[in-house]
Amino acid sequence: MKLNFEYGHGLMEASLPDNTDVFIPGETIADPPYLKDVEAATRQSIMSPVGVAPIAQQVGKTSRVCIVFPDKVKGGTQPTSHRKTAIPIIIEECLKAGVEKQNIKLICSNGLHRKNTKEEIKSLLGEKVFNDYWYSHQIVNHDSEDWHNLVDLGYDDDGNRVIMNRDVYEADFAVLIGHTLGNPYGGYSGGYKHCATGLTHWESIASHHVPHVMHRDDFTPVGNHSLMRQKFDSIGQHMEKKMGKKFFTCDAVLDTYARQIAVFTGYAKEIQPLSWQVADKRTYVPFAEKKYDVMVFGMPQAFHYGNGMGTNPILMLQAISANIIRHKRILSDNCVVICSSICNGYFHDEEFPSYREVYDLFQKDYNNILPDIEKFGEYVSRKKEYVDKYRFDYGYHPYHAFSMISCGHIAEANCAAIYIVGAQEPGYARAMGMKTRATFEEALAAARKYVGDNPNILALPKAFKLAAVHLAMKSSQE
Repeated sequence: MKLNFEYGHGLMEASLPDNTDVFIPGETIADPPYLKDVEAATRQSIMSPVGVAPIAQQVGKTSRVCIVFPDKVKGGTQPTSHRKTAIPIIIEECLKAGVEKQNIKLICSNGLHRKNTKEEIKSLLGEKVFNDYWYSHQIVNHDSEDWHNLVDLGYDDDGNRVIMNRDVYEADFAVLIGHTLGNPYGGYSGGYKHCATGLTHWESIASHHVPHVMHRDDFTPVGNHSLMRQKFDSIGQHMEKKMGKKFFTCDAVLDTYARQIAVFTGYAKEIQPLSWQVADKRTYVPFAEKKYDVMVFGMPQAFHYGNGMGTNPILMLQAISANIIRHKRILSDNCVVICSSICNGYFHDEEFPSYREVYDLFQKDYNNILPDIEKFGEYVSRKKEYVDKYRFDYGYHPYHAFSMISCGHIAEANCAAIYIVGAQEPGYARAMGMKTRATFEEALAAARKYVGDNPNILALPKAFKLAAVHLAMKSSQE
């Protein structure tokens, strides 16, 4: 069969055996039905929160309100997106309860991601909310290096460092707008993952996006009860304990196209399991009747974290690992990954300023496997030039490279081989432990030494164009 896979800014064709199995999220197996009247369902959820008092009972004329919303990485920008639906309702309820408009602040929870631009913020919030609050400086990005607006909450009961956004900490009413969407990091986005990663400092992120957490057996395949998930919950609940209040959390379960399947509002500790129960039906898909020896997909230049993700060699390997984490349940122990990428050495240094140095560090000084460079995390993360790029020039925080390279090792540890197809500068892939071939057909022929002449092949067209699922065996009870 002939299939097209993502490749740079276009597609690359592959001729694969006719018995190849193909999976496309939302198409091969349909998602659960999405909400037809999104506004009504969201309003009903917000007006009847679980485990916390309604907005009208929590705020008044002098209340300071912080509404925290995710960055552009997730959630969509369509007119009915969760951000554009939930935030106006929450603002309306606050104003009706007497909150003064100037006491409402909206914070983009970008964490260590690059800050969102004015145009991106407008696309996330919509014209009205943007125009009402942007020009009065009431919409901001979180800055994890702005110590005037951070508060150190010490360590939680699990020993995790907790440093958080001061505006949120000091608010009388703190709202989290999140998305319950399948994520290789701890099962799902939203809930306490939102505040634990989006409102903190790199030293807090270093409590969980690190080898000793990510390389455990409970991390791969992905699940909802890993040590990483435990750390998210512990950090978020420590924030609530120190703030003396619960987050007012409004999470939407999303489908493949970022449409709301359900909306849950209230105390994060109580609504997380409720939202997961619904999201599991879309996310953990019992698809496979056999284990697959070869997984094939393509990688565009720009996706998820931004332009250059599919050419930056650290992020290339991270993206491959994400598919291993999601689909490990249906992969054989000696599986091979075949992935197209133009792999041309484009790091996009402006957006990912620390990545080239971290890549170079890996090539030297007895660094043989990716976890070996963890020791350089603090050195690179405190470099002023990189911190300034993050704070003032829309670059990713320098520590982000280390959290991603920790993930990259998972592919290395779980695959017999990884083949990059169509690399223009193949040395970048080889220097990260990957193999290279010119075509899918050549890569599949080379893979036979690991998987034999008649491997079971899984093809994932649109792997990075659509919101992914976590594939499972049909016989699985998980």
